[in-house]
Amino acid sequence: MAKNGFKVFDSDMHIMEPPDLWERYIAPEFRSIAPRGRTSDNVRDLGVIFPDGGSNGRSTGATPHRGHNYERNQQLYRDHARRGWTPDVQLEAMDVEGIDVAVLFPSRGLSVLTHPDRDPRFAAAIARAYNDWLFDFCQADTTRLLGAGMLSVFDIGDAVAETHRVVEELGFRAVFLRSNIVNGKNWHDPYYEPLWDALEELNIPLGFHEATRSRSRQSAEHFEPNFGLRRVYAQPFEQMLGLGSFLAGGILERHPKLKVAFLEANCSWAPWLLWRLDEGYEREGDVFMTELTMAPSDYFKRQCYVSVEPDEGPARYMIEEFGSDQLVFSTDYPHGDARYPEAVECFLKLPLSDDDKRKILWDNCARFYSVSDVPHAARSAHVEGSRQPVDK
Repeated sequence: MAKNGFKVFDSDMHIMEPPDLWERYIAPEFRSIAPRGRTSDNVRDLGVIFPDGGSNGRSTGATPHRGHNYERNQQLYRDHARRGWTPDVQLEAMDVEGIDVAVLFPSRGLSVLTHPDRDPRFAAAIARAYNDWLFDFCQADTTRLLGAGMLSVFDIGDAVAETHRVVEELGFRAVFLRSNIVNGKNWHDPYYEPLWDALEELNIPLGFHEATRSRSRQSAEHFEPNFGLRRVYAQPFEQMLGLGSFLAGGILERHPKLKVAFLEANCSWAPWLLWRLDEGYEREGDVFMTELTMAPSDYFKRQCYVSVEPDEGPARYMIEEFGSDQLVFSTDYPHGDARYPEAVECFLKLPLSDDDKRKILWDNCARFYSVSDVPHAARSAHVEGSRQPVDK
């Protein structure tokens, strides 16, 4: 498949998890307290409810946001919801867009591990259950549907063990974390070093992701209850903070083989932030960035990627400053701000060269996720069968 002559690799496509995923897949000891996806007349309801009364966001307002974009999405995705957001629906959506390969990230699951006081064993079980379900989901076409494993950082040993499992047993091509801090420790804290070591050892990339809501403190939360303003700021601001830790906090100096992508937050802010970080390094690096042996922007060019939105015209400024080798493409299907079913068409209309488009739509994503030029099965050869739900 090719869209107007371009192969397309979606670096960050989303699935819609079934409401009972965790009840079916979680370890039996946690089933009575397992999270459940909320259902309503909203066909794209992303809410997650815990039996203790907790939800997936700090805002408790019950009034849904029902402007014209809401109505558009209800109509657009009604049939996908009716059919249960199955793997067949996912592959059909990829065919409509012209996507050859996609790495899959959660929707409901983006907020399921953001409670700051979550019990580590329970959190690890939530991540493991999601990963087992995603493995089964991807079996519909392992050449096109690639998994990104969910990690819990409430016990770093759990995160390391699950990283090994999703790579060595499930054959996933990446792991992901929210950039939102949930345990009070900045990403450059020594606490995380075993995880960065494991990612280097396994040569597996990290997809740093963000969402608009969280149960932990988030930079845009003071805009509540104005969800529109919160959406504008939440993702890029949290990703800026995360990128600062990786570049100026010394993570990439200590881990020169670690690859990290900052997804679903635009890319146009990156030139300014990199300039600002370099300025800080020049002024005060001898005091506050003592580990660094080169400017923060040099680590970015060596090890980082950032995603471009399908209609992000200002991305041309990023390319002017840093070229296109660090840019990856994502559709964000089926989220409310996605351009589906015309995301790829929108991107192809951007005033970029064909060479830049080819790099962004395929080459850079394939390099980041270590996928060969010809799509092939993502599952490890020694893995057989599916990860069936645990017995009731």
